[in-house]
Amino acid sequence: MYSCQVMDAEQRNAELEGSEGSSGRARLSKRAVVDRALKLADADGLDALTIRKLAQDLGVTPMALYWHFRSKEELLEGMAEQVWSQIEVPVDPSVPWWAQLQAGLESLIGVLRAHPAAPQLVLEHEKQNEAALHATEAALEILRGAGFDPEHATEVARSTLWTGITLVMSEAGYHPELSDDERAEHQRRTEVYFAMQPAARYPRLVECAAPMSACDPDLHYRFGVELFIAGVRAIADRQRDDAGSR
Repeated sequence: MYSCQVMDAEQRNAELEGSEGSSGRARLSKRAVVDRALKLADADGLDALTIRKLAQDLGVTPMALYWHFRSKEELLEGMAEQVWSQIEVPVDPSVPWWAQLQAGLESLIGVLRAHPAAPQLVLEHEKQNEAALHATEAALEILRGAGFDPEHATEVARSTLWTGITLVMSEAGYHPELSDDERAEHQRRTEVYFAMQPAARYPRLVECAAPMSACDPDLHYRFGVELFIAGVRAIADRQRDDAGSR
């Protein structure tokens, strides 16, 4: 699904900036480099991405990429910002606060699922870019508007991010480095493992061998999001009750 295909000349030319560098050769735009790096990381894994491999894929020399990124670390930071920029956290006072928070969480999950490399990028790179600041600001605005104090609003915002990452990485069969056939085989072996346990000692594990090793993605994400939002709403109600009783 995330196969990396070679760009034809027309597609490659579309990614070139109209301006030229001092050498007289057109340079790749920063956005084009990041987009291609993200596609490669999604296809082959983040650890397999190198400046040399990216340059080869783009048909340029590694030095051409240093116009925008002085190191792989800077490239990864640019990729992380690209991921953050795709996350939408709508702030709309006409919509219940918990529905706004839920929409942001669902957007986060959608982005993480679309990019196998995204969870690692978000985990390993601090939220020190404009896109991340914007998303975090929006989440805090929603939570402060719901009545959470700064300390609790911060904790809920952090938990929202971790919940999205956890749901994606805990999806049964989540092994982005495996092919579809390899994933299916992994799930089959897991089901057999549970089913072959001593029934007298682990009757429920044997009974639930199939669902323990497989996953209905729709149920997995819907249940996870509902569980998290219900918990946050319960905390908000409790804090409101505590404040009213003082």
